[in-house]
Amino acid sequence: MLDKRKFYINGRWVEPKKPNDFNVINPCNEDPCAIISLGSKEDTNAAIKSAKNAFETWKETTKEDRLDYLEKLLSVYKKRSREMAEAISLEMGAPMDWATEVQTASGRSHLEDFILRLKNFKFDEHFNEKSNNHISYEPIGVCGLITPWNWPINQIALKVVPALATGCTMILKPSEIAPISGMLFAEMIDEVGFPKGVFNLVNGDGAGVGTHLSGHPDVDMISFTGSTRAGRLISKNAAETIKRVCLELGGKGGNIVFADSYPNAVRDGIRNVMSNSGQSCDAPTRMLVEKSIYQRAIKEAAEEANLIKVDEASKKGDHIGPVVSKTQYDKIINLIKSGIEEGATLAAGGPDLPNKAIEITNNTEYGLGNYLQTEDKEKAHRVAKKLKSGCVYINGNAADPGTPFGGFRQSGNGREGGVWGLEEYLEVKTVTGWK
Repeated sequence: MLDKRKFYINGRWVEPKKPNDFNVINPCNEDPCAIISLGSKEDTNAAIKSAKNAFETWKETTKEDRLDYLEKLLSVYKKRSREMAEAISLEMGAPMDWATEVQTASGRSHLEDFILRLKNFKFDEHFNEKSNNHISYEPIGVCGLITPWNWPINQIALKVVPALATGCTMILKPSEIAPISGMLFAEMIDEVGFPKGVFNLVNGDGAGVGTHLSGHPDVDMISFTGSTRAGRLISKNAAETIKRVCLELGGKGGNIVFADSYPNAVRDGIRNVMSNSGQSCDAPTRMLVEKSIYQRAIKEAAEEANLIKVDEASKKGDHIGPVVSKTQYDKIINLIKSGIEEGATLAAGGPDLPNKAIEITNNTEYGLGNYLQTEDKEKAHRVAKKLKSGCVYINGNAADPGTPFGGFRQSGNGREGGVWGLEEYLEVKTVTGWK
């Protein structure tokens, strides 16, 4: 079993202030695969102090210097990609092909894209030719970064890399359920040789380290990905210090399939839901089909679901692995039972539901990703504009690297990726009388 009880603070691996062991469970066999420590208030304070001290010099580094560090980090990431895939597969049960080609690849993709965006980003610009005002973009300061278990390195890269790129310092708290990939990333940071205190990692749970980070007066920003319930608590806790809070929360995406959709639209929708073992926040978990193809859609959906195989994460293939924990498994089973008890088939129609697909899709407190299947481009554009979500995916097309990812309403208030991801970590200053 892996011993991962140390934290990365001020450029070195250190023992926790207080012993608080926690087993990381391999979802494939439900046996402990690693042991970490859950951090205390003292551990968190030490990391925050380190980040605060480092910020005074890191914020003064040039864009070229930061680019050099990030390009070295990309090189190390490529070299150790196999280790990253193995870590993700072990901690969350992702099959090796998926862990390699999708999960690990996402971290590399974000690194590459942020390097590109940073090269073209202007931290200083004149307001306009006639004005004597100047606009300056400055790093916000010390950032608390709290990441989830379902897309571990994806979310770590979406937070850590833009924070580094903009001159911020940080404390990362990866999910205690899947922390191994985050600790491996910390090893990469250390291998590159970033200045001490710029990046710190403290493991812990939300009630402990998460709460202390979000309420601490020396933390200038919290970026959190996780449940809407936890996002509410973080927002309340952060309100006392008026720090910036960037939230990427839960979703319940609708997938509208019109009669003129492409032939495999229903089957692809099922595959999209089940990828990552159904553990993606923007999955299209509510399929709404046009009445004329309803019976065909039921048949195709059932057939496709039965074709999806579950197997060991260590094996190669296009199967899915187990869900990440017994808690998650029990939640899914209870949701299935609840749906059956409540008469899930009524979701396709019924006297008490609106009879337009757009109304049904928007009739939720969430708004992360919605999906739309039709070959009629005019209809696609018209419907996409009416859907209340941060992303709308038409005919299975994925978002390009560098596009903004985030939600409306209770799916969050932040945007990650590309220029928008950099701007999350910057304060904007107007300076008059510049000329």
